[in-house]
Amino acid sequence: MPSVTLPPKENALFKRILRCYEHKQYRNGLKFCKQILSNPKFSEHGETLAMKGLTLNCLGKKEEAYDLVRRGLRNDLKSHVCWHVYGLLQRSDKKYDEAIKCYRNALKWDKDNLQILRDLSLLQIQMRDLEGYRETRYQLLQLRPAQRASWIGYAIAYHLLEDYEMAAKIIEEFRKTQQTSPDKVDYEYSELLLYQNQVLREAGLLKEALEHLTTYEKQICDKLAVEETRGELLLSLGRFEEAADVYRRLQERNPENWSYYHGLEKALKPATTEEKLKIYEEAWVKFPKGLVPRRLPLNFLSGDKFRECLDKYLRMNFSKGCPPVFTTLKPLYQDKDKVAIIEELVVGFETSLNSCRMFSQNDDGKEEPPTTLLWVQYFLAQHYDQIGQQTLALEYINAAIESTPTLIELFLVKAKIYKHAGNIREAARWMDEAQALDTADRFINSKCAKYLLKAGLVKEAEEMCSKFTREGASAVENLNEMQCMWFQTECALAYKSMKKYGDALKKCHEIERHFVEITDDQFDFHTYCMRKMTLRSYVDLLKLEDVLRMHPFYYKAASTAIQIYLNLHDNPLTDDSKELQADTGNLSDKELKKLRNKQRRAQKKAQLEEEKKNAEKEKQLKNQKKKKEDDDEEIGGPKEELIPEKLAKVENPLDEAVKFLIPLKNLVKNKIETHLLAFEIYFRKDKFLLMLQSVKRAYAIDPDHPWLHQCLVRFFKRVSEAKDVADPVRTVLKQEISRLFGDSNAKSFNQAFLSKHSNSIPHRLAAAKGMVYLDPSTQKKAVELAAALDESLDNRNIQICTEVLESLRDGSLGDATETAESYRAECHKIYPYTLAFMPPGYEENTKIAVNGDLSTETEELANDM
Repeated sequence: MPSVTLPPKENALFKRILRCYEHKQYRNGLKFCKQILSNPKFSEHGETLAMKGLTLNCLGKKEEAYDLVRRGLRNDLKSHVCWHVYGLLQRSDKKYDEAIKCYRNALKWDKDNLQILRDLSLLQIQMRDLEGYRETRYQLLQLRPAQRASWIGYAIAYHLLEDYEMAAKIIEEFRKTQQTSPDKVDYEYSELLLYQNQVLREAGLLKEALEHLTTYEKQICDKLAVEETRGELLLSLGRFEEAADVYRRLQERNPENWSYYHGLEKALKPATTEEKLKIYEEAWVKFPKGLVPRRLPLNFLSGDKFRECLDKYLRMNFSKGCPPVFTTLKPLYQDKDKVAIIEELVVGFETSLNSCRMFSQNDDGKEEPPTTLLWVQYFLAQHYDQIGQQTLALEYINAAIESTPTLIELFLVKAKIYKHAGNIREAARWMDEAQALDTADRFINSKCAKYLLKAGLVKEAEEMCSKFTREGASAVENLNEMQCMWFQTECALAYKSMKKYGDALKKCHEIERHFVEITDDQFDFHTYCMRKMTLRSYVDLLKLEDVLRMHPFYYKAASTAIQIYLNLHDNPLTDDSKELQADTGNLSDKELKKLRNKQRRAQKKAQLEEEKKNAEKEKQLKNQKKKKEDDDEEIGGPKEELIPEKLAKVENPLDEAVKFLIPLKNLVKNKIETHLLAFEIYFRKDKFLLMLQSVKRAYAIDPDHPWLHQCLVRFFKRVSEAKDVADPVRTVLKQEISRLFGDSNAKSFNQAFLSKHSNSIPHRLAAAKGMVYLDPSTQKKAVELAAALDESLDNRNIQICTEVLESLRDGSLGDATETAESYRAECHKIYPYTLAFMPPGYEENTKIAVNGDLSTETEELANDM
């Protein structure tokens, strides 16, 4: 039934309710609602009930809010206000599709309502309903043709639909209406012109874009963007001489920008290496102190010319003391000849500087300061670390530390060497030494926390971070608020390695929530960017949001969560009490009593800690609640709390794993691990066609991947053993398997793989696992195959050797405990610093005390080998 139209007094109160909602004065709004609803004539007034519900929702009373809004809607189904409010309520719950339906219903009763149209357009662009967005923006343009946002929104709709020419025409029509003096600096008009130029370029109208740039150059504030765009356009149009002039001007502006040299190369089109080098020789004369023109030729030079240019480049860097020089040369390490020249030159520098304080004994007598030798040793430590000679790397870094024990960079490199050598505990200790030298440096603090997490020292890492987090709040909570994802991903990996799966999953879910929040934060920009005319950045933001979950942080969190859920599916967590009953069955009465007392004491201690923790938490919650009440701006209720115990004991781990997998399958298709993780899930779910899809996609990326081979062997065996498979599915599986892998059975397929990759350790391990999986009687041969450590074998490194050791211990190669110990001892001889290969009991004897002066046995142990 329709609600009664409000008389003037109540109508004035209703308008005040709307104002209070807009100004976030929610409690005042509720008072006015009460004044209207307390009148028996208007106690069921639909629009007032709806507004009361919306206001309560903003105060976190969600259930009551929904009841009131639905009641109001039932009382007045023809009210655009009730439908609009219901849409706002759905939007606050992220039910965007439902909210769009509500807005469309509201428009049935008030088709020209600007506010509803604007809200609808926001949801449409948020949900990427681009066709609907275009229609809504067209309606807004018709209703408000004088408003700038109406034109811009309509143009952006066509731009996102890739109808670039139409977008360009709309912007041009709008630009004509702007009365701007050519001499006046107007930032917003400048941004409009740059956006128009971007649309023209994307439309492929390069000539028109260049003319447009030339015509409006004086009115564009961002002169650098104009020059860079002009250079790109001239290159694309084949006007190379003009492009060369532009890039020369840009070089003068910033001689350290790599892209300007690449642009000049494209413009001048050098036919030979000599001609290419000439471009840089000219830059050496123009910019004698420039490092980039000295560095770039090293990419394409070789032999004596490479040595000559490298010599000059290194001398410049070592003399002035430039710590990042190794980082800039790191891409050259893919070429073995260049690595040999780098080593020969720098070792020569070090020998000469030690004897006569000059780079070479043939120099003209100019002595170098003592710091030059320090930076040469610093470089050599990183060089030997990069090529896997950690003992030599440590010798050089120790010599540098001995000469200058206060330089933080030296300790950073020493920590990095230990990390690469496989001893993260020693690495964390040295990173802590670095941090102790400058406790006010946030970078060193973060780096130290990261190393502590890698070493499994979560509490110590939290204490380290607490030096820079907000006072009065726990470091972990504050880091979560700040969306500090590097900390959370490392935490998740640390908890996973400690088998604390609930805590690890909590971190993964927190990261997932950050990405949801980042997606939701777009809402603030849909109107802001059109108002401030930051249109290029806005379109870039929308394109970024479309592929947001491609980000490495999300990938790491998602893959970690999937691996944990797979583990929980294979080995569900059992109830501790049942395990306890089983363990106590063999104890005597005296031992049992002793055990019970010990358990009671532990329980009491845990209870006291829990009470203390809860008291602190309650105090924090009270402070937060008070802050929220003061601000009166909190929308929606608190999020569901992530409880580690609940997360670890989830009913269906595979369904949870699929939730993390879907974004990866959509956005990270180019990574083979995505499809192999998908296979692992579907293998456990017995989804044959999805298994086939996963291995086919992985096979297209890298047919020789060791993990893929293991998946294929398991897939072949499962298909051959499956009985309850529908005939059409069996036919498809048979066709695809024979098409991809021939008519070979699983055993011959595994043997063929081994023959093809007999010299690669990871491939040998994969084939060995396949052998044991297919025929347990081949276990002895498989263990011999996997445990080979000959120098002639390829891909021998700490990571793969650790993996082999794990496989020997965890039973995936059968019972190989004796072989595992002898393999560990062999690996320890090859990699003396690696923690995984240390003798039994080593870890118990070495502990890290954060900010403590510790003696270490690692170097002595390594030197004894």
